[in-house]
Amino acid sequence: MSHCHGEHAGHGGHDHDHAHDHSDDITPALQHSLYQHINFDGVETLNEAQADSGKAIVRKTWEEHLQEQPELASDADEQILMNVPFTGQVKLHSILLRTSPSDSAPRTLKVFINRDDMDFSTAEELAPTQEFELSQTSEVQELPVKRALFGKVQRLTLFFEDNFGNDDEDVTRLSYLGFKGEWMQLGRAPDQILYEAAPNPNDHKLKGTNVNAMGSGIGGRGPGA
Repeated sequence: MSHCHGEHAGHGGHDHDHAHDHSDDITPALQHSLYQHINFDGVETLNEAQADSGKAIVRKTWEEHLQEQPELASDADEQILMNVPFTGQVKLHSILLRTSPSDSAPRTLKVFINRDDMDFSTAEELAPTQEFELSQTSEVQELPVKRALFGKVQRLTLFFEDNFGNDDEDVTRLSYLGFKGEWMQLGRAPDQILYEAAPNPNDHKLKGTNVNAMGSGIGGRGPGA
């Protein structure tokens, strides 16, 4: 796997200015966390140096986000492709990640939704749902997504295309990855059905009479029983 990234050295305008540091602000980070709605067993990472290290950084809780280990490092070159499925459908608000101030920090992140056919060549050819220019920092970066594009997400693909090494650093490293948003259970009954739990007595007239079922005395408990 050999990839040339020289033409990507001058990215701009990819939401770089909108990254926020939440490393010292626990409450906002926990609000709208999608942690419990990630299908951890289904997380797949391509070009990881150590098996299941991608799963390991996604499994980190917010309380563990400053821990250096476990860490996800790329293997053959600087690119990493991660597939993260959710247990239902989510409205994604933002992506949280922590890297480092070194040249091994990822530089360009391309995000795709609801694809199950992604490999490196596909990720390089397709237009992403959204692209981010990342910061070279050990602080947690929060990357707000364009919510109109991420309202019905069942699966995220994250393509870390290059790093800050300008082709001199073959290893890309991440130590934390999290997501914020709203979760919706798939296959949920339409809201209208819930109204049946509180029927209107006038909707249940007995055939051939003006007495309704809710107050009729049927069953021997009414007047004249």
